[in-house]
Formats: sequence, C-alpha cells, structure tokens
Amino acid sequence: MKILFLIPLLLLLIVSPVFGQLSDRTGLLTRLDVNTGGHTFEVVTVSNFEILDHEFNKNEKRLTIFINSGLEDNLGEVTIPQNLLGGNFTFHVNDVESIQKFKSSERISFITLNFTGIGENKIDIIGTDALVGVKEIVEVVPDEITYEESGGGCLIATATFGSELAPQVQQLRELRDDKLLRTDSGKSFMNSFNTIYYSLSPQIADYQRENPVFKELVKLGITPMITTLSLMDYAQTESEILSIGVSLIILNLGMYVGLPAIIILGIKRI
Repeated sequence: MKILFLIPLLLLLIVSPVFGQLSDRTGLLTRLDVNTGGHTFEVVTVSNFEILDHEFNKNEKRLTIFINSGLEDNLGEVTIPQNLLGGNFTFHVNDVESIQKFKSSERISFITLNFTGIGENKIDIIGTDALVGVKEIVEVVPDEITYEESGGGCLIATATFGSELAPQVQQLRELRDDKLLRTDSGKSFMNSFNTIYYSLSPQIADYQRENPVFKELVKLGITPMITTLSLMDYAQTESEILSIGVSLIILNLGMYVGLPAIIILGIKRI
C-alpha cells in the first residue's frame, strides 16, 4: 500500500525538471503540439491551471497559451524547444507585460509562470529567435502550378529514361519544384515554357515509345543539357537562380545551336 501511495509523487517528480520549484498544488501535465513551418514541436506544461488552447505566430516569435484557472494564484512551468522559440523572452499576461523567470540550455528553454487571476487568462511568451536551424516546408498551392493543369510532369524525359523515378527525371522535377517555382521570375519562366512544352511534348513522347532509334537520339541530345542543369543546385537566392538560369540558357544555345551552325559552315567551306 505504501508503494501505491508513492506512485503519484514519483510521477510528479519525473515530469518536473530538477531546477523547477513547483508548489504542492501544481501537477497538471499538458503536452501541446505546435505545428508550424511543416514541422511539429512539443511544448510541455506542468501547472495548477487548465490549458484551453494555444497558438504560435512565427513572424512575431510568439507562443500564446489560453488557460482557465480555478485559483487566484497561478503557478506553472513551460518547457519550449530552442529550435521553436528561444533567445531573450518577454511575457504578457492578458496583454499586460509581466516579469517571469526563465532558464535556457542548448536544447530547451524552461519558464516558470507565476501570476494572479481566476478564470480565463491569456499568456504571451515572446522570444527573439524562432525556428532557428529549421528548414521550413512550404506547401505549394495547386492553382499556382500551371504545369499540373497543362498535363503533368516531364513527359519527354520520362519517355526517354523509361520511368518517372529515373534519376534524370527526378533531377528535372526537383529543379522545377524546389528552385524555379519558389521564385516569381521562375514561375514566369515556367508559365511561358509550359505553353510551348506541353503543346509539343505529348506527340514527341508518343513517337519515342514507338521508335526506339528516335528515343536514343533524344536521349543523346538532352543528356548534356540535363548535366548542365545540375549547376542550379548552387543557386540559393532568386538573383542567383536568375543569373545561373540565364547563363545556362546561353550555354545550351551555344551547344545546340551555335556549335552545329559552326560545323555546318565549316563543312560548306570545305
């Protein structure tokens, strides 16, 4: 019986960080899933009040917790991952600035909340850093992707290399989705390109499937171009994407138009 009596006390000690100073009325554990930037972060609270809801604003670097308290004196501890929210914190209780204690380590920030007010209250925790080292996953709105409305993916490359999972096809798809469609200039280019591409590519892809010799000729022709496009991996900003993209267009025009023209002129002179 003594062991059963000690279990609740042991659980309270486990969920409470060692440097916390919870009162004997504090023991309500709540785990909050904060969804932002395509990722989920877990914020843990131990308190003598009920957590009703929460919201996170990455632009304002603010975590808001909505609570309901049956006590006048409210005490709680909040553990926040550093890659979600960190730095120097300021606090507001019901939109009034409040002084609260906090400590930070390399991985988490530990905040002790101590304020008065029975009933529903709002706590704003505002940091100076948010989503540090986190790569944001951006969802592309379907109606902005005109290539999907025009008929799908890389038809010629898929017919050439035999599968949508071929490395060359994946490279073209990643260049389109991860680079060009992330910038305004890239979207404008793709809109113009798709108008021409999807008017010709279905017929070319069908003829490739019917004629293996033509398929090999197309593969021989587009492989150098796909190789040069790997240079786009070094582009990070929109200006870099634009400058490298223009350079690649000039390079490929030289390979596919300029070089054959020089060869033809040389043959004629001979």
